[in-house]
Amino acid sequence: MQHVNDPPYLAFPFRVEKGGPALSGRADHIRQQIEQVLFTDPYERVFRPEFGAGVRALVFEPNATSLWEVTRRRLLATLTDVLAGEVDPKTLEVQVDGEPDKGLLRILISYQLAAVGQLQQEEFFIESGA
Repeated sequence: MQHVNDPPYLAFPFRVEKGGPALSGRADHIRQQIEQVLFTDPYERVFRPEFGAGVRALVFEPNATSLWEVTRRRLLATLTDVLAGEVDPKTLEVQVDGEPDKGLLRILISYQLAAVGQLQQEEFFIESGA
């Protein structure tokens, strides 16, 4: 039985399972939305050119503090727009740091689900240029 605060969402990436389209709960859906923002390049979507942070392109950038700040600001702006209504915007925090010598970029996203007040934290690692 689905709760009012946790309706079913279509899973991302979209796929069809035995009983129909794959579904996910609210927390999984929000993580999937964050992944879409991270790995979609700006101008990749025709009717939403501002959508996406384009972190795949970061593998060609030097891993430094300036990159971290630009990435953090871009993610915060895009996620605020995309997660409106799902996440309390006052609780959305994006932290970007890494290990320049290893070429590892770490993105930590913290937020509170608007409907249920549950705190969530997602962590992503991206290998970037050294």
